[in-house]
Amino acid sequence: MGRPDFLDLPARQDKPRAAGLTHVLDNGASAVHTEGTLAAAEPYIDVWKFGWGTAYLDRALPAKLDLLALNDVLACIGGTLLEIAWAQGKAADCLAWAREVGFGAVEVSRGIAAMTIAEKGELIRAAERSFVVLSEVGRKDPHDNLSPQQWTNEVAADLDAGARWVIAEGRESGSVGLYSPDGGVRDDIVAAVVRGGGLERVLFEAPRKVQQSWFIHEYGPDVNLANIAMADALALETLRRGLRADTFELSRQWLPA
Repeated sequence: MGRPDFLDLPARQDKPRAAGLTHVLDNGASAVHTEGTLAAAEPYIDVWKFGWGTAYLDRALPAKLDLLALNDVLACIGGTLLEIAWAQGKAADCLAWAREVGFGAVEVSRGIAAMTIAEKGELIRAAERSFVVLSEVGRKDPHDNLSPQQWTNEVAADLDAGARWVIAEGRESGSVGLYSPDGGVRDDIVAAVVRGGGLERVLFEAPRKVQQSWFIHEYGPDVNLANIAMADALALETLRRGLRADTFELSRQWLPA
């Protein structure tokens, strides 16, 4: 029996999508967990990030990369791993390893390392020769805040350097970067990010349901969202389609006339 189609819901592009991307965060899941997540939600997952340095330690990495390739999900190493390699003078080694094991994408960030925007641009250009590059803008220290203009400038610079998409920092906690410590959206920062890259080129980290709902209300079901917990991938799609109370009224606005 196929999926039902009797409801009028907002239209969604099939993969490979140009908009409405869902980027999930793998914080060390097993191959079995990965297979189960893909079985449940593969049509709605576009990018799979191996968070932090988990890919460096994950014994299930080969099996998981095979599963992602079979399901047309782009596998990406986390920016923290590449930052640490860069800080040790081993960024080229990290990129060579990522290419050898089968990653299709890398994240380039400067959330913890003392990296200038120019140095970040050089790293993006080096990575772009072999990978889809997702850059990340924003610092992980909640006390190290960029001004709105700095967000705009860095997003634009990363895209000019060759990043395909830019991720706006929110962390797994949803309490830094785009967000205040209590998780509230900093709409001035969101606007600054959009000015720098436009909606289609930006992914907003939004780990909390209330944050996901805010972006869907503000920009519609085809907003690009990142750092989604693996267990929440299908639930996020219900938010995009207006199948939850949080987006019920809004979703009706996106129906065909």
